Amino acid sequence: MKKKYLLGATAAAVLAAGTFGAVAANATAPAAAPAAAVAKADAGSRNLQKSTHLTIAAATKAAQATLKAAESENQKVSVAVVDRNGNTILTLRGDGAGPQSYESAVKKAYTAVSWNAPTSELAKRLTNAPTLKDIPGTLFLAGGAPVTADGAPIAAIGVAGAPSGDLDEKFAQAGVASLNR
Repeated sequence: MKKKYLLGATAAAVLAAGTFGAVAANATAPAAAPAAAVAKADAGSRNLQKSTHLTIAAATKAAQATLKAAESENQKVSVAVVDRNGNTILTLRGDGAGPQSYESAVKKAYTAVSWNAPTSELAKRLTNAPTLKDIPGTLFLAGGAPVTADGAPIAAIGVAGAPSGDLDEKFAQAGVASLNR
């Protein structure tokens, strides 16, 4: 009787281990897709769009020029540079810049690139379209300046922390101007 019990328990353990192994193997080795379902990897140039982007070196140069312009007037600011899609390329927080300035700089840059206009101009549009300010991630205060190539936005610089948005935008424009030198 003990022999039958031991043999039954051993068989159950082997069966369980085999089942676990089969399940684990299925989980780690997906089945191959049918040949008809595989798409051609080369999409072809007619399906692609080329765009111009600011390099990290250029973004760094612009951000440093922006921060230097602010420091030359004893202003403590944060600077953000975003790409054409509004993704942050880099940020610099100047010594002594307020905690709110970082996020505000990013939002100003995002807003400027989204509309390809300085945020001081966009803030004026709020009188005719007050719901613009409700768009997530935007900030309609002076301090954002777009960077363009052939008239199209490719990046933007946002600055926050100076006592006025006019100063923030002046510093952002200094960063944009540095790209032309």
